[in-house]
Amino acid sequence: MKFLRAIWAYRYFILVSIRNELRVRFTRSKLGGLWMVIHPLSQVLIFALILSEVLSAKLPGVDNKYAYALYLLAGMLFWSLFVETIGKFLTLFIDNGNLMKKMAFPRICLPIIAGGTMLVNNVLLCLAIFGVFAVLGHFPDHQIVWLPLLIVANLLLAMSLGMLLGILNVFMRDLGQVVPVVLSALFWLTPIVYNINVLPERFQRWFALNPLHPLVTSYQNVLVYGKAPAWGGLLVLILGTMVLSLTALFVFRQASAEMVDSL
Repeated sequence: MKFLRAIWAYRYFILVSIRNELRVRFTRSKLGGLWMVIHPLSQVLIFALILSEVLSAKLPGVDNKYAYALYLLAGMLFWSLFVETIGKFLTLFIDNGNLMKKMAFPRICLPIIAGGTMLVNNVLLCLAIFGVFAVLGHFPDHQIVWLPLLIVANLLLAMSLGMLLGILNVFMRDLGQVVPVVLSALFWLTPIVYNINVLPERFQRWFALNPLHPLVTSYQNVLVYGKAPAWGGLLVLILGTMVLSLTALFVFRQASAEMVDSL
């Protein structure tokens, strides 16, 4: 409750900080906000061109010759928010060390500002992907109403995990080198560039144990297949995210003073 009161009291500071961070990013380059979507969309194009001929026939339920590109776009919408948020939070407190030492404000504002910025970035990418969908002749059906819930669940999961990693990174700087390697491995263990059904049956159950599996599958169901989210695994993931969020807030509160000293 103390955190919530602090966030509400400094809500204008948070909103202005998000706006300023986005404005600085836009004004420093000629393409501005387009850079937020160029990278993930270029990744999708590369994967689609290289792998679509191999895997497109193994995506049943999608009546579109660009089925594999659509599948990749849905997966990358999920992955870009997850990985970019963790990357942002991993160095959040180190990058803002001087601000934490020189300004008097609730430290919880920093994660909220970072999360808000990542959310705006992902919404812009989402709009770009919808534009690509329209060009490719694919229009998601009424199941799209679940997409905001999936985005919020994804963001909260990434923020909670990222906050814990960011706190640990203040005291153990080697963590900043390990996390990108783990995320690269996790990318290939998550069914983003492939459908889990193409794997040998004996491996499918192991890949399905990936905690990100129900979330990315829900993105794909809603955006590509016109199905409801994978509620069974998704609800378990949301409950786990709530526990992880409370844990991250507790650790943040306990370590806040020590972080300032270490920085």
